Amino acid sequence: MALALASAGPVAAQDTDLELVLLADASGSIDAGEIAFQRSGYAEAITDPEVLETIMQTAYGSIAVTYVEWAANQAVVVPWRVIDGPDSAAAFAAELTSAGRAAFGRNAIGDALLFGKSLIENNALDGWRKVIDFSGDSANSYGGAPVSTARDAVVGAGITINGLPILCRDCRSGQAGYGDLEAQYRDRIIGGVGAFVVTADSRDSFADAVKRKLILEISGQMPVRDVADAPVAAPRAVHFAP
Repeated sequence: MALALASAGPVAAQDTDLELVLLADASGSIDAGEIAFQRSGYAEAITDPEVLETIMQTAYGSIAVTYVEWAANQAVVVPWRVIDGPDSAAAFAAELTSAGRAAFGRNAIGDALLFGKSLIENNALDGWRKVIDFSGDSANSYGGAPVSTARDAVVGAGITINGLPILCRDCRSGQAGYGDLEAQYRDRIIGGVGAFVVTADSRDSFADAVKRKLILEISGQMPVRDVADAPVAAPRAVHFAP
């Protein structure tokens, strides 16, 4: 038996098209209602028929996703799950919307990015592409690793960072947020091959922004210029890294 086990060699990593870390803001500016609102937006998007169709059209017909909330600490809300159809997407969504909050405090964006990098580098998956999807209502960081240092380390490891700035500071009430957040995300946070920013500026556009962002990330077909003619109900604009 020992000889048989030795000859079997190491267990191969599971192949998938995309390893995607969803890094969602859970800092002090995000209350319990906003946490639930954000999670429901991602749950709605991951189960959307257009998103599922995009997944089915990838080379492997699957992607791997984990959902993490970040603040002063980072907390895995849903561990790595392979999404390959409606059932696995629904299971991911149910797990996401039922878990308790575990991240608190002020922003530590650099630490969040490095945590996402670690999750990608230390899983049992082998994705063609590796992406961190970073969302939040601020680009300020008050502790931990410098954002620029962390971003360079992530990009240097071959991982792309995309951004979802949330311009409505309280999307449930429509309260306006930081007007220059798009530019801050583009200049300070995103990076890597095909990196881009999709903006959510209202309650109605949040789920649409997440859906649009997921479709772009899953398909891997990133436009090379700004999109300025998005419909009213969709996210306001898409900005891409040079």
